[in-house]
Amino acid sequence: MRLLLFLLLTSMSLAEPVIPPRFAQALPSECSQVLLTLANDPKATTGLLWRMERKPEGPWKSAGPAIPVSLGRHGLAWGLGEHDSKLPRGLNRKKEGDGCSPLGVFALPQAFGSLTKPRGLRLPYLRCTSHHLGIDDPSSRSYNQIVDDRLVACDWVNTETMIPSNGCYALGAVIAHNSANKPGSGSCIFLHVWQAPGVPTSGCTAMSLDHVRLILRWLDPAKQPRLVQDVEGR
Repeated sequence: MRLLLFLLLTSMSLAEPVIPPRFAQALPSECSQVLLTLANDPKATTGLLWRMERKPEGPWKSAGPAIPVSLGRHGLAWGLGEHDSKLPRGLNRKKEGDGCSPLGVFALPQAFGSLTKPRGLRLPYLRCTSHHLGIDDPSSRSYNQIVDDRLVACDWVNTETMIPSNGCYALGAVIAHNSANKPGSGSCIFLHVWQAPGVPTSGCTAMSLDHVRLILRWLDPAKQPRLVQDVEGR
């Protein structure tokens, strides 16, 4: 199975990637960096990610080889981002706890991690401690936010620590899914470190620690970076 997955991902990586038109038109004109993730179908739990860049008025080109990524354990669902909110036929809408990674166009406003700030990082960086929590309780005023429990009054039941023992949040970046924090529409979606190749996530996009470092150092807030996630050929 692992060999089949490797061969499949390798075949996908040979062609020059193209940002899907339905999402390309949603990118801000100032955006010149995109992390493009493509999966084979809506049920896929793995995919490939490319760093894409362009000069003003120029075409999008890949900035390096494809990066293998793990996706949600239940595949992908239509997210809340900067793209059209109308649900396409054949897709489910992203919901809290559905185990799906979001499809769409999303800002990347902040990096975070339990490690010290990587050299060369230009995104704002939150150094996480045992006091930092990702709030996934839809009834909380802090839903879909990372909070410091020393500074915010607790009104949540469900939460996750931002320094889990498996090290998946050693380094990562916030994916601005559901930025209006609409209750029940999905929360705490990140780029982060995978547990192992091919192991799915709860709805995030994960990869090796070395690849997270590479991406975080590449991202430049001045270039208005975005994450685009889609299903190949849809």
